[in-house]
Amino acid sequence: MNVAFRPAAESDFERLLALRILVMREHLERVGRFDPVRARERFRNGFAPTHTRLIDVDGTFAGCVSLVPDSIGFELMHFYVEPALQGRGIGAAVLAMLAAEADAVGKPIHLGVLKGSPAIRFYERHGFRHTHEDAWDFYLQRPVLG
Repeated sequence: MNVAFRPAAESDFERLLALRILVMREHLERVGRFDPVRARERFRNGFAPTHTRLIDVDGTFAGCVSLVPDSIGFELMHFYVEPALQGRGIGAAVLAMLAAEADAVGKPIHLGVLKGSPAIRFYERHGFRHTHEDAWDFYLQRPVLG
């Protein structure tokens, strides 16, 4: 399996919004927070093509991820893998690539995860630790390694 990144463009917005809704809808509905208008607004406000990468597996679109520099290090956002491709190690490969980039410049990666999401266990398996929480999300951070 060859996992690679390519840059996102503004023209990718609708496709990536549809992927976000497909991946997140079930989890947001479970906590009573799914609203398609809010989903669009939230993704629009956080979508920065300069920091967003499309994920390709063997040359085929598989998802997206954003790694945004900030005062802490990097914020990992909008990490979505097509549901039909989940469970094949794509997310782990992407996360390893991003972690290597962050480690190379000595910066940690942090993120927020919806409470009750199975993604929490995924991030914990990859070295992220709980830092705090609010009403809806857990916040995790991966320290610099190496």
